[in-house]
Amino acid sequence: MTRRDGTGATGVDPQQLWLSPGQSGRGRKPSFSREEITAAAVALADAEGLEAVTMRRVASRVGAGVMSLYSYAPDKETLLELMVDRVSGELPTADPFTGDWRTDLKAIGHHQRALMLRHPWLPAALHARRTLGPHTLAFLERALAALRPTRLDGAAKLEVFAQLTGFVAAHVAHEIAQATAAQSPDRAAAEARYLAAVAADGHHPELAEALSAPGRPLNPEATFTRFLNRLIDGLDTD
Repeated sequence: MTRRDGTGATGVDPQQLWLSPGQSGRGRKPSFSREEITAAAVALADAEGLEAVTMRRVASRVGAGVMSLYSYAPDKETLLELMVDRVSGELPTADPFTGDWRTDLKAIGHHQRALMLRHPWLPAALHARRTLGPHTLAFLERALAALRPTRLDGAAKLEVFAQLTGFVAAHVAHEIAQATAAQSPDRAAAEARYLAAVAADGHHPELAEALSAPGRPLNPEATFTRFLNRLIDGLDTD
């Protein structure tokens, strides 16, 4: 499932991984399936974070030796590809469209956010992903179908989907970090005092004006919706 190019670098071979999903030829024949291995890795990442996912930890979860695990996932890079595609299978691909492509694209963004909040390791994993598995492709197909009413060409549609996914991943990563920071009141108070001091120093009048405006209630869903609306409503489809 991995390949080596002319420079000696290795990487996941998408055709072998997704179209020929047999054993890699490395390691002993396992007594469990690739799906079980991937499910164990996802459960581990959900519980302890992506950094906790090692071949040894996953093998322990499925009750196998590390060498037998290599038969279906020869390295962590391949395992990560399998994990991303497995959770992407939770995304809906058959709901009817509304007929308004912006509304439909916003729904796609909300589904992506919900998925990433269920699996907080996913935003980071997407940065390392190198290939598109069957579940990811199914959701991409839905996004492209949602964009069919626009005048965008194929390349532009792919760019819009990449832009949307990148925005959602970055927003959710920030959202998770903010939620973690909020658990430390002293840190939040120190940040507020610092910004107040900066706003009062006379060198940042625009920031001072912005901070003096009434704040909005802390509602992560509403904040995401505002940002998402600005992104999609501002898309140029001419």
